[in-house]
Amino acid sequence: MNKIIFALYILFNFNTLVAQHANDLLQMKVDVTYLASELLEGRESGAKGEHLAAEYIVSRFEEIGLEQKGDSLWFQSFNFTFKTNPHAKGGELRVGKNVIAYLDNNAATTVVIGAHYDHLGYGHFGSLDDGEPAIHNGADDNASGVSTLLYLARKLKKSKAKNNNYLFIGFSGEEMGLYGSKYFLKNSTIDTSKINYMINMDMVGRLNKERVIAVNGTGTSPTWVEELEKLTVGNLNNKNTDSGVGPSDHTSFYLENIPALHFFTGQHMHYHKPTDDSELINYQGLMDVSNYILQLIENLDDAGTLAFAKTKDTDNRKAAAFKVTLGVMPDYVYDGEGMRIDGVLEGRPAQLAGLEKGDVIVKMGDLEVKDIYDYMEGLAKFKKGETGKVTVKRGKKEVVKKVTF
Repeated sequence: MNKIIFALYILFNFNTLVAQHANDLLQMKVDVTYLASELLEGRESGAKGEHLAAEYIVSRFEEIGLEQKGDSLWFQSFNFTFKTNPHAKGGELRVGKNVIAYLDNNAATTVVIGAHYDHLGYGHFGSLDDGEPAIHNGADDNASGVSTLLYLARKLKKSKAKNNNYLFIGFSGEEMGLYGSKYFLKNSTIDTSKINYMINMDMVGRLNKERVIAVNGTGTSPTWVEELEKLTVGNLNNKNTDSGVGPSDHTSFYLENIPALHFFTGQHMHYHKPTDDSELINYQGLMDVSNYILQLIENLDDAGTLAFAKTKDTDNRKAAAFKVTLGVMPDYVYDGEGMRIDGVLEGRPAQLAGLEKGDVIVKMGDLEVKDIYDYMEGLAKFKKGETGKVTVKRGKKEVVKKVTF
């Protein structure tokens, strides 16, 4: 009889876990789908759509049961001048809003967990699309990061990891130049000397088949690499870079001597284009990345205050200047030798020459290509209108294509 009861107990708990996973996955889909909907008109900094997104994040923070930690309830507002051209004079005075929530565990230190929620609106600035202005929904950039932020808030509210407080921030103005995170650190709603470390999620919704997660900023504390190697959740392969400086909000914290990590699943053909839509998100991958980060945070619960370290640039080589383009999207999370193509732009030299997504460029002319710096050096050897050979690995074969730049 005891064996039967035990079996029923195991079955009940298994079914409960399956149901919880399904509910969590559904909530992530709801979060991303709303934030990347046409209704929000691309969440341009300081515009109506971004304000709607801010209100949604507030509603989710309230539902989770967090405390308000803005200057005014949930919000920390700041003024900025909106320009579609950063070099133009004048501009439109707007108000951005960081959305800030707090989980108070009565701990001595606080972990900041952040993700920017603004995007490009109709693409009047920052767009990589050649067409007419259109709504840039920004599902991966960065509704995916906000969805993870909300997931972590929900899980940490129930977690036994109580040796840190947690401050959850949806940053505004990231696309304009990290406006929101810079403003927060100059006008923090908590004592910044008590910040233990910062976790930043920016574009975490397109986990690839190799399951590579780029983790930037691993040199900002001696603790990071050792702790990342212990993670087992999701069977992810982390590609680490040391530098604390990069084009996202973790940089603002690093520059204030706070250990900071940026999680990123890679760039893609839909980056900064109207096609970055919610149906393209790898939701199971997004869940796996979220649980990976959760495991890291929980593992660090007994680690005390993390030591900070200054970092050098990721690569000291200066990128070569070049005047031609191949018309491809590099795969920034590729960890092999060569430069793997993540996407081929229509009508550009690569597409016209027959290069394909997934090809790994190993030679430009006579130059061996071992990484993206070699690739840029190879481009620098060609002039507009010239034709040269580009050698790629396609599966197990080497293919040589003639490209006219």
